[in-house]
Amino acid sequence: MKKYWPHIRLVLIAGLAVFLYSFSNARNDKRTILKERHIEFVNEDALFITYASVDKLLIQSEEAASKVLLEKLDLNTIENALNENDMVKNADVYLTVNGGLGARIIQRTPIARVAGDQAYYIDEDGEYMPLSPVYSARVPLVTGEVSKERTEEVHRLAYYIYNDDFLRRNVIGIHKDKEGFELRFRTNEFVLRFSDITKLDKKFNNFKAFYQKGTKDKSLAMYKAVNLDYDNQVVCTKK
Repeated sequence: MKKYWPHIRLVLIAGLAVFLYSFSNARNDKRTILKERHIEFVNEDALFITYASVDKLLIQSEEAASKVLLEKLDLNTIENALNENDMVKNADVYLTVNGGLGARIIQRTPIARVAGDQAYYIDEDGEYMPLSPVYSARVPLVTGEVSKERTEEVHRLAYYIYNDDFLRRNVIGIHKDKEGFELRFRTNEFVLRFSDITKLDKKFNNFKAFYQKGTKDKSLAMYKAVNLDYDNQVVCTKK
């Protein structure tokens, strides 16, 4: 019997571990959700949905939250409710070790605002995004011939501007018409014109060289329009 005792002891220990694990899971499933919740905004510079709004979407009322059993909680349903919000790009809902409810929220990022009777944003993915009731983004204002169904070119241009430090700081307006595009700047009176969005790197590199020189010799105030449609040169129209 003694020679089998080490094997018997291992079986007993394994059985006890399984029992404790099962007991712990069963007990945990009978626990209710704590009222305390942990909400984390991954992109903290986005302010289009508030902590309170996410908290309300997580659990509709404090009374209901305290009575929900963990075993009956459907995290996917709560995640879907958050992801359906117009300001949320992605939501990850989870349970904390203490039995509380947590959520990691990535908000959508607008890169341009389209003017009109029903103003809206274009987000970084080129999708329609409604205005937020709690925050207004400082992005270029788009005017002219733009519709929700045809924003591809505007999105490509706005995305380029958003990802360029110089343009992002200075461009405040994008106008689109049958002739092409016009950009308006924060501190300059001239408009920047080009007929299409091909070769944007080349066009804006030429413009930046012109802008640097014009800033140095203080000549930018002389112009009312700057055209980038000509290869390897910037054509200016004086006031």
